[in-house]
Formats: sequence, C-alpha cells, structure tokens
Amino acid sequence: MVRGFPLDWIRKSIGLALCALLMTLPPLGHADERPVLLIVGDSLSTAYGIEREAGWVSLLEARLGEEVRVVNASISGETSSGGASRLPELLGQHDPDIVLLELGGNDGLRGLPPSQLEANLAGMIEASLEADAQVLLLGIDIPPNYGQAYRNAFTGVFPRLAATYEVPLVPFLLENVALEPGMMQEDGIHPTADAQPTILDNVWPELAPLLKRYGEPTAAIGQD
Repeated sequence: MVRGFPLDWIRKSIGLALCALLMTLPPLGHADERPVLLIVGDSLSTAYGIEREAGWVSLLEARLGEEVRVVNASISGETSSGGASRLPELLGQHDPDIVLLELGGNDGLRGLPPSQLEANLAGMIEASLEADAQVLLLGIDIPPNYGQAYRNAFTGVFPRLAATYEVPLVPFLLENVALEPGMMQEDGIHPTADAQPTILDNVWPELAPLLKRYGEPTAAIGQD
C-alpha cells in the first residue's frame, strides 16, 4: 500500500502506461530497411573543384531519391592503400549492400606499382564480398606521358579483377569526358561540373542491375 493505493493497482497502471508508450514507437525491425550504397573513392567522387551538389554522386542521390541510402566515403587524394585500410571500419559501420570502388587514379599519378594497386583492390573486393555486399568496380586510365607499358599494366588491373571475382566493371569512369572540350578543369585531371552527368551515365548501366535486386524497381532505377 502506497498512500492509500494498492501496490497491485500501481504495478498494473505502470504496465499499461509502458505498453501504451511502446505502441507509439516504430518496430525495431522497421528502422531503415533501404539498401545501403557505399562509395569508396577519391577526388573524382568528391566533386573536387566544383559545387558538391553538382558532383556525380549527388546527382546519383537525387536520381535515387529515398529509395537507397548513399554513403559517400570518398576522400580527395585517396590511394588504394588508404581505401583498403579504411574499408573494414566502413563495412562494419554502414553494413552496405553495394560497394562502389573508385580508386586507382592517385596510384597511377604517383607511379606506384600496378601490382600494389591490384593487391589492394583485390583485398577490398574480397572484404566486401565477405560482408555480403555486391561490388561495382570503376576503372580509370592515366595520361599517355606515363609510358605505354606502365599504362597498359595499370589499366589491365581493372578488367582482370572484374573477371577474377566476377564483379561488374565500368571500364573507364571518364569515358566521353577526359578528352572532350570543356569537360576537364584546368589541371587536366578533374572533371568540370558539366561532365558530371556523363560520369553518372557511365556508372548507371552497371549499377542499375545491382539496385534492381532490392524489391520492385522504381521509375528511377528503371532509367537507362
């Protein structure tokens, strides 16, 4: 008895109040069931030198709307070694359904061994697959002045990895951009804002089939 109220009555009242509160909360299983798309890249995916909203990743987010949660973990200047060291934490933190790997450009510009690039990307692909994520590999090229032998060794990494791990590949992220007037900034390395829709168009044909695996395809996911 508490000040004239029976303990059983107090316990029952508290129980009813807790039940009413729990009924107003969303079920735990319905938190955020959208597929998660994790992008691990370099300045090509950070909208370097242009407004963030103009970058191809932001354009992708706009196209997908609320259908997919996009996590852009790209860092300007990132190498494949840096991405490989960061990936385990990113996988644990975001539990992605799809991982886009857009790395290698800075390895090439620094003249790092293509074998090192291949080993780093292979480890990232394996880690992503082991985390039950689909992988999309985005290939890149380097300027001709690095020598044809090095260039061949560098660009050969991407199709070889795609074949080995049976993952989709965008052969050259900057297709119809790199050599087109007005599509590159003055440094000759980073695309302009005008180039970003073309970059998204290069990625989309390989990304859309991965997205269609999650529920009914939306009008956005069905775009060409």
